[in-house]
Amino acid sequence: MTELRKDGSAAAGPLVRTDNIRLAMLGMVDGNGHPFSWSAIFNGYDPEAMKACPYAAIPGYLNKEPAHTLRIGGASVTHIWTDDPQDAAHVARCSLIPHTVSRPEDVIGHVDAVFIATDKGHEHVARCRPFVEAGIPVFVDKPLVEGEEDLLVFADWVRSGKAILSSSSMRYSKEFMPYRISTSSLGDIRFASITTPKSWERYGIHALEAIYPIFGPGFVSVRNTGSSDRNVVHIKHACGADIVAVASSDMYGAFGLLQLCGTAGNAFVQHQDTFYSFKAQLQAFVDYLRTGCRPFPWEETVELMKLVIAGIRSREEGGREVALDEIAPSLPLR
Repeated sequence: MTELRKDGSAAAGPLVRTDNIRLAMLGMVDGNGHPFSWSAIFNGYDPEAMKACPYAAIPGYLNKEPAHTLRIGGASVTHIWTDDPQDAAHVARCSLIPHTVSRPEDVIGHVDAVFIATDKGHEHVARCRPFVEAGIPVFVDKPLVEGEEDLLVFADWVRSGKAILSSSSMRYSKEFMPYRISTSSLGDIRFASITTPKSWERYGIHALEAIYPIFGPGFVSVRNTGSSDRNVVHIKHACGADIVAVASSDMYGAFGLLQLCGTAGNAFVQHQDTFYSFKAQLQAFVDYLRTGCRPFPWEETVELMKLVIAGIRSREEGGREVALDEIAPSLPLR
């Protein structure tokens, strides 16, 4: 594996040198079917077995994709481990994974990179540690962390040259792409909103990473005046924009609704193509393995995790406005 610079920036040369990258899919938690869908995007899938996938949306969008556009080339999921062994056997049948293992560490020496396919950030340091210490590149499902102490651990690993990447698929939403390129037709953005179901801890990052490529770095403060089930989060950006992100536990009818309001115009866009976002997200990790070049700076992940943590802290402190520079101040953003 090519060593990264200590600041986490791209090093010259690939992290993995092989024609077919061997990947392990590790972990599965309640409410998250990524091992089914992500593995299928690499391996293809058994349509009959996938009918029994407990997440009906997954065969729904996989079945819409032509066979010749489904898979990412040059990489395959060869090993799987899940917290419940029965889940591993099921995913392996559905997504054509040849090997199941009894412990996640059993994949070391047999794969080139691993996916930590769980979205509980407070577990990620422990889940990642064996592979980081073994020098294996790791993709970590969103959010990377929920707490300041864990963010510092990952930052130390990246500074030491470990290959770690984490993102939300919403970074790659094709519906939002025009506004990631430019918002000049809208003038200066004064207000934006973005919505998601589920908890702030697990799904707030979807809302945050949807807007981050539009606004860029420069987030100032966070104020969460909601509750654990109904998070209403007011975020300030240095450009002068106010952003409201809402994560409400049962709001499944409003995933990825983006509103942008500017001095010269406005836009309302809904995220729709889940498959496209997942495939682009996974392709970005494969490209990172092949080139050693990050798809986006590590500092963006740090700022996003500070936003997640600030949203939790604000809610727990009665809606206090939390400045971003309060969070992990040893990791300055500017």
